[in-house]
Amino acid sequence: MINEAIRDKLALNSPSNAFNIADFGCSVGPNTFIAVQNIIEAVELKYHGNHQNHQSLEFQVFFNDHTNNDFNTLFKNLHHNHPRKFFAAGVPGTFHGRLFPKSSLHFGHSSFALQWLSKTPSEVLDTKSPAWNKGSIHCTGFHTEVAEAYSSQFKNDMETFLNARAQELVNGGLLVIIMPALQDGVLLSQSSIGVTFDLLGSCLQNMAQSGIISQEKVEAFNLPIYISPAKGLEALLQRNGFFSVEKIDRITSNMNTNTLTAQFLTSQLRAVTEELIKGHFGSEIVDAVFELFNIKLSENWFSIMDTKNQKFMDLFIILSRNFSD
Repeated sequence: MINEAIRDKLALNSPSNAFNIADFGCSVGPNTFIAVQNIIEAVELKYHGNHQNHQSLEFQVFFNDHTNNDFNTLFKNLHHNHPRKFFAAGVPGTFHGRLFPKSSLHFGHSSFALQWLSKTPSEVLDTKSPAWNKGSIHCTGFHTEVAEAYSSQFKNDMETFLNARAQELVNGGLLVIIMPALQDGVLLSQSSIGVTFDLLGSCLQNMAQSGIISQEKVEAFNLPIYISPAKGLEALLQRNGFFSVEKIDRITSNMNTNTLTAQFLTSQLRAVTEELIKGHFGSEIVDAVFELFNIKLSENWFSIMDTKNQKFMDLFIILSRNFSD
């Protein structure tokens, strides 16, 4: 799908010898390297097809993630990633804001990163607010005020992200986004993703009841994650005046539970949430939290993994930077 987007939508009217690519939310590899290699191969195919008499492009790839990302591991993995056809640089910092000079990027890519908010909405942690998210660690969708607070933060963050990328991309450049979304009319806690967050929250509640951590600490902890309904996200993208929406594909695929184990899914969740838990509660409880989560996940395995409970999808989005003066 990315190959087709580059072939049909990428504008290379005035190619230079340098082609700049940024992956926003790169983590530590190897997925980012696979994505980058695919992008480069598709650009080379298009470029050589249109400009056979020009010398080969040189590619500069910028790997972006938060400052606490393990860039050492990223570049160690990059060293073992052969063949490599690009120059590499790390760009630490939040993608909810500018990271690059104006009109310096030709292609932007972000995969499974934009569901992360720039911050947890302050209202959901305020005990005096109607949006106080008492008894939960995420946006379940059941409480209107909580859902509105999370949704508002998500909309602001998406607009900030898109506006920043609009400044950084050249006219006709492409931005590809892959991110999870909920089926229309489905609340997060009605999906298997939401159920796993609920299960993690119950582990923290159990530890508070046992006196291992304080109840106040648990009530002050909310995941800065929001998975938008697909229709709402599509409308948000359509409203942005800097980009043309070239494609929004809804990709649904049921997980093959025959190849998954509770331990594997526990390790996935730990990879996503460990730093947040460690930063809020301290590193000494992390092992105990996920050991308890693994036990609970095993006990509820069939209900959580039931395909009727998936109710989420991946959105594949292609945005083209509108031409401007």
